[in-house]
Amino acid sequence: MIKKLRDRSNLTQRIVAALIGAPLIIFGIMYSPTSFWLLILAITVLTQYEFYKLLGMSGGLPLKIYGTFCGAVIISLTYFIETYTIDFENYYIMVPMLTFTFFIKLYKKKDPKPFVNLGYTFLGIIYVALPFALLNELAFWKGSFQPLLVIGVFVILWSNDSGAYLAGRLFGKRKLFERISPKKTWEGFFGGAIIALLASFLYWKFTETLSMAQWLCIAAIIATTGTLGDLVESLFKRSIAIKDSGSLIPGHGGFLDRFDGLLLSMPFILTFIKFYARLN
Repeated sequence: MIKKLRDRSNLTQRIVAALIGAPLIIFGIMYSPTSFWLLILAITVLTQYEFYKLLGMSGGLPLKIYGTFCGAVIISLTYFIETYTIDFENYYIMVPMLTFTFFIKLYKKKDPKPFVNLGYTFLGIIYVALPFALLNELAFWKGSFQPLLVIGVFVILWSNDSGAYLAGRLFGKRKLFERISPKKTWEGFFGGAIIALLASFLYWKFTETLSMAQWLCIAAIIATTGTLGDLVESLFKRSIAIKDSGSLIPGHGGFLDRFDGLLLSMPFILTFIKFYARLN
C-alpha cells in the first residue's frame, strides 16, 4: 500500500498521510494520560534517532543509541513528575545520565573528533527531546490532564503547514529565504499564518481551554517560529545535500520533517502560556 501511495502525487500522499496520521495522534492524546505519554515517547525516539542519522550522513559520530535513550528518559521523567507519580527531585537523574556520555566517548576508539561528536549528541537531546518534553508541561498545566491544549497546538501547527503549502503552490512568487529553501515564499508564509489564525479562532469557539487572545497569540508564535524551525531543518538538510530527513511518512518525508516546526515552537508557546498565566 505504501509503495502504491508513493507513486501518487505529493499532494495526494500528504492528504492520505494526514487522514491516517492526524486521527491516530489525536486519539493517542485524548485516550488517556498513559497513551499520551507513549505517543510522545514514540515520536521523540523516532525523531531523535532520525536526527542522529542525519548527523552521521554529514560525517558526525553522535552517540545515536545512548543519546536517544537519554531523550526517552527525559520524556518519561517529565511525564511522571508532572503526573505526581514521582518527586521533582528525580530530575537530578539527568545530571549523571548526561555526564555519562563523556565516559562512553572516552572508550570509543574510532572517534577523531570527540568534542564535536559530544556536541552532536547533546544537540539531539536539546533540539528534539527537550521540546517534546515540554508537551508534558503543557498537557498537565494547572495540575490536571488537559489534552485539548496539546491537540490545539497540533491543529494550529497542521493548519499553518497546510495553508503555507497550498498558498505557496497557488500564489508563491516572492522567495522567503532562497539561500536555505528555494521553494518557500512570502505568499506561503502569510497563507499559513492566516489559516493558523483562523484555526485558532475556531478552536477557541469550540473548546473551553484558553482565551481567544491566548489562542491567537499561540497561532502567531507557531506561524513565525514554526516557519523558522522548518528553515533550520532545511539548513541542516542542505548542508548534506538531501531532500528529506527520512521516508517513513509519504508526502512528508521523515518524522523530523513532520515535526520540525513544533521543535522550535514549543519553548516559546510554553513560556508564553506560563507568563500569561502569571500576569492574569
